[in-house]
Amino acid sequence: MSNREVVTLSVGGVRFVTRASTLQHFPDSRLARMLNGDDQEFKLVNGEFFVDRDGTLFGYIMDFLRTLQVSLPTDFSDYQRLQREAEFYGLYPLADLLSQEHLLKPRLEILEVRFSLQEMQAFFRIFGSCSSTVETLAEQITVFAGQQSGQSWNSPFPSQKPLVPLPLERPSHHDMVLQCGTDYSAGDQFVARYVSIKPDNRKLINGTNVLGLLLDTLLKDGFRLISTRTVSSAEKAECYSFERMRRPAGLTLTVSHTPGSSGAAQVKRSQAQKGK
Repeated sequence: MSNREVVTLSVGGVRFVTRASTLQHFPDSRLARMLNGDDQEFKLVNGEFFVDRDGTLFGYIMDFLRTLQVSLPTDFSDYQRLQREAEFYGLYPLADLLSQEHLLKPRLEILEVRFSLQEMQAFFRIFGSCSSTVETLAEQITVFAGQQSGQSWNSPFPSQKPLVPLPLERPSHHDMVLQCGTDYSAGDQFVARYVSIKPDNRKLINGTNVLGLLLDTLLKDGFRLISTRTVSSAEKAECYSFERMRRPAGLTLTVSHTPGSSGAAQVKRSQAQKGK
């Protein structure tokens, strides 16, 4: 690549190296005019363009120019400062986007696990405020059914007979119901239900073990346990409440833009995430 194709900028002491074509995505912006020497705010020093602005925030601006998308960390809070930086550089589609904080801010997501023991069976009801999270979790969980002879529900070994996967009960898009353990069917026959939660390959029949694996799965997925309470001591029913910060659907927004145009852009929601 020639020197004209590679551009080096020093923004507030932070160095960035990029293509000239990246800076020209919006021809009316100050970054595009900088390449033609038409903006005195940018000083060319030893082959590098120097500008006395915030270098950390400029990293998000460079990411926008490279991808034509806005992707911010969940703990990001400097929307107004970043908007001012976008306006300074003449990137008005980005500035307009940042003015819509309600689309960009992460939201609090709640998930509850209700667990109860009844004789040799354990029952679970999982409720989530975000339907896509519940859908993803439902894809990880499989319940298997089979018959055993003369075995209790604490037996760690599945029956030799083939186990049949059962569909999860889904009362709504926001919750699911499942159970494990054994129940008498006839004589010394047991109907046994095992639970498997990916990526763990075990088939668990003991309710306490399933609960432990489920809670561990949620913690690894970014949830934080905020409370545990007894719903019914008589029925041995407990409720575990979790929360996490989640990007709303459409946080990553794509700018429909044709390089070389006037810089007017249409903003649309990305379909990368689904659910409400």
